[in-house]
Amino acid sequence: MADDNFFFVIEGMDGAGKTSIARYLHDALKPAHGDAVTLTYEPHNPSAAGEHIRDVLAQRKKVSPLSLAYAFAHNRVDHLDNVIYPGLAAGDRSIVICDRYVLSSLVYQSTGGLSMEDIECLNRWARPPDLTIYLKVSPHNCYARLRNRPSDRELFERNMVERAEKYLAGIALLREKGNRIIEVDANPSFSEVSDKVLSALKSQGPDWLRIQPPLF
Repeated sequence: MADDNFFFVIEGMDGAGKTSIARYLHDALKPAHGDAVTLTYEPHNPSAAGEHIRDVLAQRKKVSPLSLAYAFAHNRVDHLDNVIYPGLAAGDRSIVICDRYVLSSLVYQSTGGLSMEDIECLNRWARPPDLTIYLKVSPHNCYARLRNRPSDRELFERNMVERAEKYLAGIALLREKGNRIIEVDANPSFSEVSDKVLSALKSQGPDWLRIQPPLF
């Protein structure tokens, strides 16, 4: 981890609460760190191939697994160049929070004859996060939470049991590559999960990180 910046990622299955936790952490870091905090996400719509990927996920387009894997890789390099790297270079003690990153690609793009090793190779140039927080939630709870979403379903919102197993395999692969990944039980209420994530961030983040949890 560089002394003057911090890049961390929130990961988990659909319904794990990634986006809500990422926003909560942004709000908890903003009071102390101000404009040095950047919140972003993947696939990143404004970056290259972003809208194309969203069309595929919404099942408005059909492409091969290999084509989609390359689209995600293209989107990521453009996202890094135009959002993540500038965010980390914004000044001393800059922070970038990303909702999904390479771990999601290992899980979701390793299909149709593509292995996780194939996907990892496609993304080998991507800057490793300083920390990944994986929100671990049961497939049953994921299904229950997704039922509360609008009726439209994205391409990968199914086969949750298999997806959970692939996340564990992807975590193991990235840990072998030296990535720091911690797992947080995301089955309880949002307030309990957010407290656990804040504790993890305090123990695993840089010494200079200042956290001020927002009031609910």
